[in-house]
Amino acid sequence: MDLSIDSPAAPAGAISLAVLGDSNSHSYQDRIAFPPGSAERGGTRRSNTFQWTEVLERLRGREVDLGLWGRWGRRPVVAWARGWLGLEGGRTPKKEDYLFNFAKSGATCFDLLSGRVRQAQHLVELMDREPERWTRGVVVIRIGLNNWSGLLDLQARDPNAPELRDATAYCAGEIDRTVALIHAAHPLTRILVVGIGNEADDPLQADKWQSATESANINAALDAFNAALRQVATGRTNVAFFDDLAWFRALWGGRGESGMPDFKTVAIGPKLRVTHTLGDDPGNALLADDHPGVVWSTLWAQSLVARLNEAFGLALTPISDAEVVRFLEPLTGPPKAPGS
Repeated sequence: MDLSIDSPAAPAGAISLAVLGDSNSHSYQDRIAFPPGSAERGGTRRSNTFQWTEVLERLRGREVDLGLWGRWGRRPVVAWARGWLGLEGGRTPKKEDYLFNFAKSGATCFDLLSGRVRQAQHLVELMDREPERWTRGVVVIRIGLNNWSGLLDLQARDPNAPELRDATAYCAGEIDRTVALIHAAHPLTRILVVGIGNEADDPLQADKWQSATESANINAALDAFNAALRQVATGRTNVAFFDDLAWFRALWGGRGESGMPDFKTVAIGPKLRVTHTLGDDPGNALLADDHPGVVWSTLWAQSLVARLNEAFGLALTPISDAEVVRFLEPLTGPPKAPGS
């Protein structure tokens, strides 16, 4: 069940930040969803492997408040049963994370407002407890890849396929409704809508869609999806868009015009070189389980801070390249012993 504990008083001047999303934003140190010895993120390097919210808390925890770290929510079946009995089901699933992080591995756009999870409604319920906190707060909405990634074959064949238009309209519509729901109660809260990357760039997909036509079709379909998400933010006060695809391409590149993989290596300081490959060692952009590694997460947090400042005029201290190096250097050596 939910812990009966109030969120901690924010540090002086801190900006509360909430997250709605999927596994790209679900904290890796969650020992409920990823128990030790099973599907834990980072394998033997788990103690050195962080997702972007975990990086942000470590680098800007005095300026950005993600809420208390703890065990929150109920198991879906318990929440459903309580709802069936006419009781408040509460947030679900049960996980170990920051209080303001509602992201759930496997979530789709459906989980923003529907079903048992209803991330957006439970976030607004939490915001309503302390409305003053959220007059300066931020909500990051980063979701949609799980609706899109399973349609790559169709994207490669026909970027204008009705199924793709339906998926695009559905996700954009659910995100639009989520923004409206939040702003109906908390109009001053800033909302950052994050676009999605190209799943065809995943190392696991390297041997597929290796033609110029297929690559162009995938890019056209993806551009339409991201344009719809960008439109959600267009013309709205206190809403902005983060171009995740442009961010990735600026760092690691992508497929060339021929459709063949053509990725770059990212240098972090004098020693670390990060390739667009899979593996739990920090020299790989992605973990062995195909989720962003600690370098990816750190660089993403760095760019997120910059985008929040740019879009909303916040005064967060930028994360410098030198700070990135200092943060990552101790994480690239041998993994720490459990409990250290």
